[in-house]
Amino acid sequence: MPSKTAIAIRHLGFEDLGAFAPVLGAFGYNTRYLDVGVDCLANGQNADLLIVLGGPIGAYEDDIYPHLSEIVGILHERLARSKPTLGICLGAQLIARALGERVYPAPSKEIGFASIILTENGKASCLAQFAESPVLHWHGDTFDLPKGATLLASTEICSNQAFSYGPNVLAVQFHPEAGGPGFERWLIGHSFELSAAKLDVCALRDENASLSTTLASSANKCLELWLKQLHF
Repeated sequence: MPSKTAIAIRHLGFEDLGAFAPVLGAFGYNTRYLDVGVDCLANGQNADLLIVLGGPIGAYEDDIYPHLSEIVGILHERLARSKPTLGICLGAQLIARALGERVYPAPSKEIGFASIILTENGKASCLAQFAESPVLHWHGDTFDLPKGATLLASTEICSNQAFSYGPNVLAVQFHPEAGGPGFERWLIGHSFELSAAKLDVCALRDENASLSTTLASSANKCLELWLKQLHF
């Protein structure tokens, strides 16, 4: 029986699948990346599972980054067919756009480890794994909740942090896949942003070290639960 394909659209080399990668392998997915500016993004259109990862640009900056319109088009087509699709951070915002909603600057940036507030639907979802532990936030924008979507999580700054759209679409503005091993690449790759925000790099590194095991375990369980309920 041939394996299923999982394709991840990646904006930055270090913002990868992280803790999600081994789970996809365990579920029989043949996983590969399409790197923006290098690979043909249209090759992800018919993947069994499409994952759109994060990046440090605005989901509305089509005039500067034309590939965003292409991704929105790919997502619009997949969502219309209820094809399994996961969006993380920028990816979640692009799913909101593909469903006709606005993406815009949040009241302030959220960068660092902090809790989320789960809705009742969120407590019954795969995101329940994060009920008792902080998650990594790294965004300055947010979005309006799409019509027909189910809100799963919020924070005090961004009321719309995560939503589902039927059983096959999950959009998560925080980073359930991140933290743990590889986090040092985030601290280096986003050094300018961290400096501009006057955030303590050493404190973030220490916090990641203390949360590393919990972050990986929660991420694994979260994705396992979501993959198990997908409808193909």
